Amino acid sequence: MKLKSTYSLAGVNISEGDRFVDSIKESVKTTFTKNVISGIGNFGAFFQIPKSLKNPVFVASTDGVGTKLKIAISAKKHDTVGEDLVNHSVNDIAVCGAVPLFFLDYMAFGKLSSKTAHDIVSGMVRGCKRNGCSLIGGETAEMPGMYASNDYDVAGTIIGVVERSKIIDKKNVRSGDVLIGLPSNGLHTNGYSLARKVLLKKNKLTDYIPELKSTLAGELLKVHKSYLNIIKSVTSCYKVHSISHITGGGILGNTKRVVPKNLKIQIDWNSWKPNPIFGLIQKTGKISDNEMCKVFNMGIGLVMIVRKQDAFEISGQLKKQNHKNYIIGKITE
Repeated sequence: MKLKSTYSLAGVNISEGDRFVDSIKESVKTTFTKNVISGIGNFGAFFQIPKSLKNPVFVASTDGVGTKLKIAISAKKHDTVGEDLVNHSVNDIAVCGAVPLFFLDYMAFGKLSSKTAHDIVSGMVRGCKRNGCSLIGGETAEMPGMYASNDYDVAGTIIGVVERSKIIDKKNVRSGDVLIGLPSNGLHTNGYSLARKVLLKKNKLTDYIPELKSTLAGELLKVHKSYLNIIKSVTSCYKVHSISHITGGGILGNTKRVVPKNLKIQIDWNSWKPNPIFGLIQKTGKISDNEMCKVFNMGIGLVMIVRKQDAFEISGQLKKQNHKNYIIGKITE
């Protein structure tokens, strides 16, 4: 009779971890760019600095997915949250003018399931490939007693690079500048604690919601959009004074971070129509307009601040490329 090890009796399954690592090796390698130095076999990952840059500046960011994970766990659908994590992180550095180089992940489980972990990483791989980013390392931990057996958490660190002369710096923002808003496809990765509290009191994740044209789970697990290619397209042709990624804190809370304190942001809240999910949350929870705008992105995932004379041309070019956008406000004294 095969006896269980003391470690496995404590709740940690090394064999399951090995199975997971073996299952993702080839998939992860598909994200490697020519700058990944592989085959060394050490405790760290190796990445060569691109030689095309004259004065490179690294830009780094670390983030998680928050309580959106509770929706994935309840719906037993884990292949989107990894892409959420990558796209959110890519946006955070892209608004600085940087392009992603590589990504590192951390996953912690109450009880490791190699299939669940594989699904999470498959989303990361998809996100990395779509953003031209290499997934070069990560850590997976099994932590019984810290998490419930079905629970897990994920976090990621992204490293990107920008030519020093092309850093997008808020010091360029001027009174009279115009705000162009790019639509989100839903909640992205913020506001889920409030959304869950409100919506799951009256609905099941499997319920089809006519106004959403999907199940509740389908709506809440929509992947956080990456704006990298749109940012690259605009900044290659126009001077962009500042960009904000709309996450927790809403449009004003995040855009204030990229505007000098002596200037004011004026938003025309009627210049776009928020996604139906926001109306459902507000109506179901009887939430004030003020709180909704502080917690959620309200249908705008990214804000570009540009010169007034460029704004309508940029907006028109984006529409020609099938990128919806709205003139949502301006900068004043």
